[in-house]
Amino acid sequence: MPIPIPREESVSNKLVKPPWLKVKAPGSPTYLETKDVVKKLRLHTVCEEAKCPNIGECWSHHTATFMIMGDLCTRRCHFCSVKKGDSKTLQPLDPYEPERVGIAVKELKLKHAVITSVDRDDATDNGADHFHKTVTAIHKHSPDCKVELLIPDLQGNTEDLATILSAKIDVLNHNLETVPRLYKKVRPGAGYIRSLTILRSAKEIDPSIKTKSGIMVGLGETRDEVLRLMDDLRAINVDIMTIGQYLRPSQKQLPVKEWITPDDFAFYENEGKKRGFGYVESGALVRSSYHAWKHSA
Repeated sequence: MPIPIPREESVSNKLVKPPWLKVKAPGSPTYLETKDVVKKLRLHTVCEEAKCPNIGECWSHHTATFMIMGDLCTRRCHFCSVKKGDSKTLQPLDPYEPERVGIAVKELKLKHAVITSVDRDDATDNGADHFHKTVTAIHKHSPDCKVELLIPDLQGNTEDLATILSAKIDVLNHNLETVPRLYKKVRPGAGYIRSLTILRSAKEIDPSIKTKSGIMVGLGETRDEVLRLMDDLRAINVDIMTIGQYLRPSQKQLPVKEWITPDDFAFYENEGKKRGFGYVESGALVRSSYHAWKHSA
C-alpha cells in the first residue's frame, strides 16, 4: 500500500516552477557595487529582505528599493518574509537613517529612487515624519532624482498621509496585494477598504500626484476578482498598476496555488489598459518597484 503524501507536499510537487520564472544568479560588477553601498551605509533593502527574484537585474542597474525604519515589521502578513517584531525586539527609529539613504541615492547616481518601509504600528505617527525626512534628504543630495514611496496603510490615518505628501514626491504607491476575499488569509491586520481609502485620500490631498498599487496573483484568486479589483482602483483614479506572480519566500509563508501563465499576464495588462490605467506592468517576475522609473515617465 502506498504511503499517503501530506496535502501540502502533494500540491508543491505538482507546482514545479515553470521555465519563465528562471532568473540569472546575481554577481555582475555593478550588482556588487550596489551591494557595497548598501552595506557600507548600513541600509536595508526590500530586495534582500523580501528575497526579490529581480535583485540581480535591478542592482546591476544601480537600482535598489530602500526599506526604512528597520528590518522588523509589526504586521504578520502570511506572504512576506520580512522579520516580525514586537515590543521586546523593535528598536527606536534611527534618526540618521534618512541622511544615509540620501547619500546612497547620490552615490548610486539614481534618477528614480523607491523608498518603502516595514509597518511600524508602534510609532505615534506610523513613521510618517521619518518618510518625510528621508525624502528631504534625497532632494538635498540628488535634487533631480524622482522619488517614489511605497507606504504601509498607516492604520488608515490620513493626517499621517498628509505629512508624507507634504514632502515633494512623484509617485505614491500602496499595494492592495490581493483580492478582498483573501485578505484574512493573506493580510491579517490589514483591510481592503482601508487600503483603498489611503489611495483615494492621496489624490484628494494632492491631485497632481501619481498613485500606484500592485497585487500578487497565484494565491487562489479568480480572474473576475482581479478585474473587479482593477475597477475599484480606477474608481479612485489610481494611475499605475503592477501585477506579479506570488512566489513563496520560504516554507513559513503561504504556498503557491497556481502558476499564472505569460498569456494570463498579457490579458491582465490589456484589461488594465482598457480600463484607463496610465501604465500597467504585468508579468511573472513583476514586483511593485520593478522598472519603476518607467512608470512615472
